[in-house]
Amino acid sequence: MLRLHDTSSGALQPVEPTTGPFTMYVCGITPYDATHLGHAATYVTFDLVQRQVRDRGHAVRYVQNVTDVDDPLFERADRDGVDFRDLARREVALFREDMTALAVLPPDAYVGVEESMDGIVEKILALWDAGQAYPLPVPGESSVDVYLDLATEPEFGQVSGWTREEMLAVFADRGGDPDRPGKRDRLDPLLWRGARAGEPTWDGGRLGSGRPGWHIECTAITIDHLGMPFDLKGGGTDLVFPHHEMSAAQAYGLGGGAVFARHYAHQAMVAYEGEKMSKSKGNLVLVSRLRHEGIDPMAIRLVLLAQHYRRDWEYTPSLRADAQDRLARWRAALSGNVAPAPQEAVDGIRACLADDLDSAGALAVVDAWADRALAGEGEDPTAAGVLARTLDALLGVRV
Repeated sequence: MLRLHDTSSGALQPVEPTTGPFTMYVCGITPYDATHLGHAATYVTFDLVQRQVRDRGHAVRYVQNVTDVDDPLFERADRDGVDFRDLARREVALFREDMTALAVLPPDAYVGVEESMDGIVEKILALWDAGQAYPLPVPGESSVDVYLDLATEPEFGQVSGWTREEMLAVFADRGGDPDRPGKRDRLDPLLWRGARAGEPTWDGGRLGSGRPGWHIECTAITIDHLGMPFDLKGGGTDLVFPHHEMSAAQAYGLGGGAVFARHYAHQAMVAYEGEKMSKSKGNLVLVSRLRHEGIDPMAIRLVLLAQHYRRDWEYTPSLRADAQDRLARWRAALSGNVAPAPQEAVDGIRACLADDLDSAGALAVVDAWADRALAGEGEDPTAAGVLARTLDALLGVRV
């Protein structure tokens, strides 16, 4: 049985589906720049999850959003003198190309904010009509902003387990507006941003013109495409608060207190040159650039698999060199006519991945088999084919 560390409980828990397909939602990209290794680490991690669930005989329903309505996208498009929709389409295409190269199984649905606008507006109006949201006039405009009233959501705080002080310490840096005059609580999240001069807007019906806040997009897309409750919500650790916490709070209000996600799992941060890899800092190692330099995408994937998903780590060229050497050894070991029987290695890979996605342990299992094969051990003519198919199916490594 696959067990993952659940962020909300702080414990390892089995994540098998209860009935029907295994349902998983992972927060997607804001498409204003290319895919870096921090993004890739997240999507490879949840690719491993769906591979393990499928290996256990379950169907998977996997949804990923695309934040194609957001300030960073608008700002980059203005800077480059292009339409933000054209920029988004270009970057989404590059992202999907990168994911394909890394053998990441695609979600069943990539869902953008623009195409989900009607459902998002419907959810905001439902919260407002139920007395769980309130409007604030936009200074100098005829429009209103709409906020969730966290005082009406008793489940708030259960995803992260953070104290109010911890939340306030990062809220402004992670897209919040704690000092907005008139808010009932400094942590109340924005549901609808009323129209401002010079900003793109959409018809919000009774909300007026404007656009959605960040968190409500994932709440609405998840409910519309997976329902409540669903099995697993994933993303990077920087999304635990406020994004996943707020998404859940909004869903509790819409679902009458029903469970939003049964489990939460989060990918740790990837650093480069001493700091977290991020677009704002510019310290990016881009997947597309590595590919353009001739680095085998399977070596890039092996760099990611060599790290445990819950531990922060820093990318260095030596990690890439190690991965390239490992890939070459595996390919050499699999090229022989006979090799050691594969079943022990196959079982070992499965056992490691079932234990909170111990991908580094799984790689070590393959290393041990490859060392034996390269030493001339074994007489099984089917071993290489069996193990190659296993590496593809369970680890996403194509040899």
